Amino acid sequence: MGRFIQIVEVGPRDGLQNEKAVLTPAVRADFVQRLEAAGAKRIEAVSFVHPKYVPQMAGAEEVMAALPPAEGHSRIGLVLNGKGYDRALGTAVDEVNVAMSATDGFGLKNQGLSVDQQVQMLSDIMAGRRNAEGAPGATPRLTATLSCVWGCPFDGEVSVEQVGDLVARIAALGVEEIALADTIGVGDPWSVTKKVEAARKAAPDAVLRLHFHDTRNTGLANAYAGIEAGVDVLDASAGGIGGCPFAPGATGNIATEDLVYMLERAGFSTGYDLDKLIESARWIGQQIDKHHLSALSRAGGWPKPAG
Repeated sequence: MGRFIQIVEVGPRDGLQNEKAVLTPAVRADFVQRLEAAGAKRIEAVSFVHPKYVPQMAGAEEVMAALPPAEGHSRIGLVLNGKGYDRALGTAVDEVNVAMSATDGFGLKNQGLSVDQQVQMLSDIMAGRRNAEGAPGATPRLTATLSCVWGCPFDGEVSVEQVGDLVARIAALGVEEIALADTIGVGDPWSVTKKVEAARKAAPDAVLRLHFHDTRNTGLANAYAGIEAGVDVLDASAGGIGGCPFAPGATGNIATEDLVYMLERAGFSTGYDLDKLIESARWIGQQIDKHHLSALSRAGGWPKPAG
């Protein structure tokens, strides 16, 4: 097989958080297990946010409690602040993903914190982790996702310099993996290349991950550009569902099955079973009453099975 591209499945979190349908923790846990059966090794399973603001993510603890241990799999919990981080530590999450923003406008809307306040929040979390080192279960792996890297619904364009500066500040705190997110889907392949290059220069030792939304039909092209720029880890959501409640106009992520098809057709390896992935996408579409959301859920894979 060719070069391996790790696809982090975010459907149970980013995929569901902006849908009108509010699924029970049991159904969301079922979704996680279906995706893992389709090949997802890293999966953003829950978000530790206040249910008043994102009712679709209520019951994160119940979702995690419903998931049996799965060796070789990593369940990720998203947090917006220290309170969410403390909640995550009370569960069996394998990773914590700290959400941040490249702009003050989105940071204040999404979590009530400016960029500088978000960096301080992350610094406080990292300090607490250092103090807790050696305590069993006290320090699950930590990553950070930087939202609105290609544009902000409140502050407008985001410069390459802004991104490089903030990535450097995050890396300096000891975060080993940093995701660059196009939260409102305004990126293009050429700007992806520029910002990946800037992030790599700012944090040469960090793993870079990319998170694209397909709001303006550039998601797969942006994924291609990121891979060509040397990035080996991308987020995607089964069925292409997703969006952000605090970003006006933000629509779905790139569909995991569409990304897997494109990559494996080109000779890359992803570790996913495409047929099972399409089944999972169709299943979640039924749960939220949205059908055939992605290209692959409509057309299926190729070549077709014999007979």
